[in-house]
Amino acid sequence: MSLNQEERLDVVTYRLEKSARTFEQVKFSLSSHYWELIANRMYYAAYYAISALLIANCHYAKTHETIIRCFGLHFVKTGIFPAEYGRLYNKLFSLRLTGDYNDHYDLTEDDVLPLLEPTKKMINDVAQKARESIGEKLS
Repeated sequence: MSLNQEERLDVVTYRLEKSARTFEQVKFSLSSHYWELIANRMYYAAYYAISALLIANCHYAKTHETIIRCFGLHFVKTGIFPAEYGRLYNKLFSLRLTGDYNDHYDLTEDDVLPLLEPTKKMINDVAQKARESIGEKLS
């Protein structure tokens, strides 16, 4: 994927907006107690924010696993974000897979709810860094 600065700004802006909308779906879904849906939306809210961060910094990945790996390599191992964010993103991915594809396990409130606030904080921090990164590149 090769994007010019304007295209990169557009994609980053879109993905950050999509991340925010997706996290709003989490909040609206809490009263339903559909924990698989909530885990899915939490993961995708983080996914959109992290993919925006990667694109803002000219790192392109095509698969979920590659995005996880690139986030860890370029932003967690370098100390830009704490190791907890790498573990949290991996946990969200694992819960999403379990909720979406596991025929023998239903997610519960205890699986999902403790991750709500840490996910919100991670998304906010990642989105801020993506905005800073794209802003620096446009200067």
